[in-house]
Amino acid sequence: MNKLISAMMTVFALILMIAAPSPAKTKEQKRAEVRTAAEQTLARLYKARPSARASIKAAAGYAAFSNFGMKILLAGGGKGQGIAFDNATKKVTYMKMLEVQAGLGMGVKKFRTIFVFETKDAMNHFVNNGWEFGGQATAAAKTGDKGGAYQGATAVMPGVWMYQLTDKGLALELTGKGTKYYKDDDLN
Repeated sequence: MNKLISAMMTVFALILMIAAPSPAKTKEQKRAEVRTAAEQTLARLYKARPSARASIKAAAGYAAFSNFGMKILLAGGGKGQGIAFDNATKKVTYMKMLEVQAGLGMGVKKFRTIFVFETKDAMNHFVNNGWEFGGQATAAAKTGDKGGAYQGATAVMPGVWMYQLTDKGLALELTGKGTKYYKDDDLN
């Protein structure tokens, strides 16, 4: 009983730390933090999967997110920020992510997600309409004729591939249950 109370107090403390406001930052400081996190995300991907560098360079664009999630008993959620980068125009769009999940579990997870857009239309749809994802996919080493180019990624919709990294490296199981990606109106 004492262990359960202790665990619940720890989780409550974590929730308070997440919800606590951070010191006021300028728009440019916030943008710089998001860009730095995206660069670190790409660096981690390139280290885990060196072939991803050429795939991302040849793509219409990419989006890189740094995310934090927590699950307490039957419910969980997460949030994150990132950028979408158009390789042709070099335009950066700042974006946010929210996640809601249900099911038994407990824990805290930091993860990073990278989307690679094969076409300009796929990227424009993601950036301008946002994106909602419900379900789960398992990473495959080879999928059709694109498997070598996007090894370690999962096709999440036509023309869009997703990599997910955890603190341990490239995730073997990619989840996106109840996840929404959308433009960050405050930073754009």
